[in-house]
Amino acid sequence: MKYENRISSELEAKARKAVGKTFDPSVIDRSILETFPYQYHYRPIHMEHATDEFTCVCPFSGLPDQATLTVKYIPGELCIELKSLKYYFYSFRQVKIFHEHVVNKILEDLVAVLDPVEMTIEAKFALRGGIASTAIATYKKEEKKG
Repeated sequence: MKYENRISSELEAKARKAVGKTFDPSVIDRSILETFPYQYHYRPIHMEHATDEFTCVCPFSGLPDQATLTVKYIPGELCIELKSLKYYFYSFRQVKIFHEHVVNKILEDLVAVLDPVEMTIEAKFALRGGIASTAIATYKKEEKKG
């Protein structure tokens, strides 16, 4: 069923700009990511968001790569808004990117937007040619010395 009268949100439009083509990672737009204040920043909590619907494109074969992607973090003063995170992940759908680069790109973008205390990005890619791959990138904020 088509929804001819449906109007895409600005976030969705940014995420869908790569649909039908393949691109390099430079098209990923971190401005898709939105945040909200963490009201209890004095109390560390561990947040975990996961999806088994993450896809990107293999730079060698052009075939889709599918992964279960998990974001774990301890917020500083900001938390990630989940709808924007979903659209951000969606924007990778037609991007040619290596597994190792997926987790690092996502980590760099989320750290830049959130300034978390700690963060880990884990991507468990589906079997390809009999080989399963897991890529993990981590960040820990440096303690202020003084």
